[in-house]
Amino acid sequence: MSTLPIPVDPPQAVRSPAFAQGMILPAGPTLYVGGQNGIDSSGTLLKGLGRQTEQALRNVLAVLAEAGTGPEHVAKLTIYLAAGIDPGAAFAASQSVWGERRTAVTVLAVPMARPGVLVEIEAIAAVPQS
Repeated sequence: MSTLPIPVDPPQAVRSPAFAQGMILPAGPTLYVGGQNGIDSSGTLLKGLGRQTEQALRNVLAVLAEAGTGPEHVAKLTIYLAAGIDPGAAFAASQSVWGERRTAVTVLAVPMARPGVLVEIEAIAAVPQS
């Protein structure tokens, strides 16, 4: 049985090339990736939305890899943006790291806990069994 999430796009909902309306995650181990932001392995917060978004996604990918899974198994991303950040600009910044992978996505504008943080990203993914 495949561990890849299955997109659910009802015909009465808008079809987007960027996200799915829902995802079915096959039964099995599930990884919940806590909020990752634009901080590199030395603890340095990168400057600017583009660099922070790319680093946050690289951090998500690192957690996925450590758990033995990958971005193709992600069923849901939750993206938190600092107030005033354009979601379109954040999406554009994500393309170089995340690419064209469709998944369920929720984007929220929130106050950030750490000064200077512009984006934080969480993920839910299936963990394939060997």
